Amino acid sequence: MIFEPTPLAGAVTVELERHEDERGFFARSFCRREFEAQGLDPCVAQCNVSFNRRRGTLRGLHWQAAPHGEAKLVRVTRGELYDVIVDLRPDSPTLGRWFGVELTADNHRALYIPLGFAHGFQTLVDEVEVFYQMSTFYAPEAQRGARWDDPAFGIHWPILPPFLSQRDATYPDYDLGARP
Repeated sequence: MIFEPTPLAGAVTVELERHEDERGFFARSFCRREFEAQGLDPCVAQCNVSFNRRRGTLRGLHWQAAPHGEAKLVRVTRGELYDVIVDLRPDSPTLGRWFGVELTADNHRALYIPLGFAHGFQTLVDEVEVFYQMSTFYAPEAQRGARWDDPAFGIHWPILPPFLSQRDATYPDYDLGARP
C-alpha cells in the first residue's frame, strides 16, 4: 500500500500497490502492520456498506462523539464519489479545515479518516456503493452531524443542489469551539 498524507494531519489516502499480469492485478488493501507503521489506528470493530441510487446524493457531515469517536477507512466498490473530511480536533492547527478527494471503483483509492474528523460524501454517478471499516462500534447516542453547507467550513461540493436526507438537511451549523 502507498500512504499519501493529506493537508490535514493524520488523514491519508491509501493507494493500492498493484502487482499486475495478463489476468489483472493483485493488491493488499489493508494490513494491520502497515497501518501501525504509519501511526494509523488499525482496529476494525465493524464494517458498513452504503448504497446510493442517485447522482448528487450527499451524506454528511457525520461523526460520533467521545468516548465513541471512530477512525474510518472508506473505499468505493462501485461508482464514483467526492469524499470530504473536516478536522474537528480542538487542539489541531487545522481545526475547521476540510479536504476532499475523489474515490472511485476504478482508482481503488481509499481515505483513512482519523478520530476527531467529520465525514461526508457526494455521489458523482448513479448507483454508488461505499465500504467502510470502522474502528469503533456504532453508538446511536453518540451520532452527531453538522450542516453540509456550514459557512464555517466553506466546502465546495461538486453537484448543487444535493439530494439529502431530512436529517442531513436540518443539522445545525458547527460551533468550532465545541468538542466532537
